[in-house]
Amino acid sequence: MRDAFIALLLIVFAIAGFGCKRDIKNPDEEERYTGPTIENHDVTTLYSDSAKLLIKLQAPVQQEFEEGDGVFPKGFYVEFYDEQGNLESTLRGNHGKQDPRKNLYYARGNVVVNNLKKKEKLETEELYWDRKKAKIYTEKFVKITTPEEILTGKGLTANQDLSRYSIKKVTGKFNFSEE
Repeated sequence: MRDAFIALLLIVFAIAGFGCKRDIKNPDEEERYTGPTIENHDVTTLYSDSAKLLIKLQAPVQQEFEEGDGVFPKGFYVEFYDEQGNLESTLRGNHGKQDPRKNLYYARGNVVVNNLKKKEKLETEELYWDRKKAKIYTEKFVKITTPEEILTGKGLTANQDLSRYSIKKVTGKFNFSEE
């Protein structure tokens, strides 16, 4: 009886040992997750200086990735305020990216910048916003509508509030007045 018990025990251990066999895989060959590590909804980010609101960024969805980059897959909307706290201009795009290491934002798809004080509007398909330098720029086609004229061209550099801008290859309708 004792020999039968030992034989049965050996059979059970042998079956258990074969059942626990695991394939050892090289971790470098494993497929890695590359999606967002964080996803936030209805995001509002405020940038201020000396307790004065300067910039307000809003997005329906913000995703952050392992290397720190952010993506706004459903677009974003930015408000720029002057030193007195008045809304000065706005920026929106259908899709956006953020590189926090460079303080650089990228907007694409129906990008519109409005300067509310001058009543001017910039339209383009792609725009970079350098938050640190307070500048916007693009190499794509741009259209600026003012109360008096429509300017078009390819390539633009401007202040983030669109108060001053330079179009590289200018075309469009111009009004000149002699004084």
